[in-house]
Amino acid sequence: MSYNSKMWEGRFKKPLDSKVNDFNSSIKFDWVMFKEDINGSIAHAYMLGETGIIEKSEAEKIIDRLEKILQDIESGSLEIDCKAEDIHMFVEQILTERIGDTGKKLHTARSRNDQVALDIRMYLKKQCGEVSDLLKNLIYAVIEKAEENKNTLMPGVTHLQHGQPIVFAHHILAYAQMFKRDIERIADAEKRMDYMPLGSGALAGTTYPIDRHMVAEKLGFANVTENSIDGVSDRDFVIELASDLSIIMTHISRFSEEIILWCTSEYNFIELDDAFSTGSSIMPQKKNPDVAELCRGKAGRVYGSLMTLLTVMKALPLAYNKDMQEDKEAIFDALENTKLSLDTFTGMLRTLKVNRDSMKKATSKGFLNATDCADYLVKKGLPFRDAYKITGQLVAMCIEKNLTLEDLPLDEYKKICNKFENDVYKYIDLEYCVNERKVYGGPSAESIDRQIKNLEEFLKNN
Repeated sequence: MSYNSKMWEGRFKKPLDSKVNDFNSSIKFDWVMFKEDINGSIAHAYMLGETGIIEKSEAEKIIDRLEKILQDIESGSLEIDCKAEDIHMFVEQILTERIGDTGKKLHTARSRNDQVALDIRMYLKKQCGEVSDLLKNLIYAVIEKAEENKNTLMPGVTHLQHGQPIVFAHHILAYAQMFKRDIERIADAEKRMDYMPLGSGALAGTTYPIDRHMVAEKLGFANVTENSIDGVSDRDFVIELASDLSIIMTHISRFSEEIILWCTSEYNFIELDDAFSTGSSIMPQKKNPDVAELCRGKAGRVYGSLMTLLTVMKALPLAYNKDMQEDKEAIFDALENTKLSLDTFTGMLRTLKVNRDSMKKATSKGFLNATDCADYLVKKGLPFRDAYKITGQLVAMCIEKNLTLEDLPLDEYKKICNKFENDVYKYIDLEYCVNERKVYGGPSAESIDRQIKNLEEFLKNN
């Protein structure tokens, strides 16, 4: 049978228009599922033989040839032909060419509707593992950089305004927590796609005495789908994965935005490695953070894939509709760009240089220890609101005199509040301010060590 022939053409009197054929074809993108398609067919053929639906010898012959087809595709000796309608028809046609009519028995008790539902679930389960591995690599990179910068002071900000002193390790470990949750979300999504749909048929199952649980076990699924209509028309798991990928890219984009800011001349907090930067075509002095900018831009592309999937599914009546063919390009593109972003971003993070002196200099500006000054007075017995007001007056005085709280003489402190003593300078020392924040989840050295230990334990167990 040629690729121009269609398995379903018996009902039709005219051949398919060439433009419609191209419009209808999906092999240009669904070919990536060839391994899942063949392994799914092998499990199906095995079940057909075991249940007596076809002869065992026929099932063994089909399985043997399918395994050879898989080897040939992987070795490159068999090229996937884009003239085929889709990967499912390509594999079946090659099988039939090689073993004749026995190959035509493979599709017994099966529809392309449940076949494609199986393939996409198997493929995305594998992709979940790959995304999780990339997230783990990124967390390890964050941990490495945090270990190097446990004592690197930097300004903690809200509203992009200096707020309180922290250390660089604490700041970037916040992203590690986001990536940790991303791994958990991917694992949750994988659980919901771990249901085997084969046996749902076109929409109403089959009259053949198939054993769906046998196929599920062969393919490593936790269970089978409960409703045949849902089995072929559900794409929740695709949308959920696209949503999770969008959240991952949100986190990557936020981190990228900070890296872009930090390597500006105004900040000068970091310097990107030459291998992860580009130059200008006209300005020879430029060193551009293109990797971070592209990660930030690709977030929008992944969001677009999520919106595509939601829009495709939002008004579809049950069961299968051809619209659902559009799920693959969207989720494949989202996966490709998320994985590429994660991998490249990790390399950029591992190689960037932290300018500790610039960070420390920035931390000394903006009265980041003002809250600690107020807390000092609270410990002396003042209500916080009174201490807050007094510290505000001190800050105003320092601005007027072009001083910092550390430089302000003790007699000036006492003019505003007589509870100040010489020990105030200890309490407003920036390093002291950071390391006294020993509260669980805070930026102190012991808290940083705890965060890293807990992350490493998580990575070890997931």
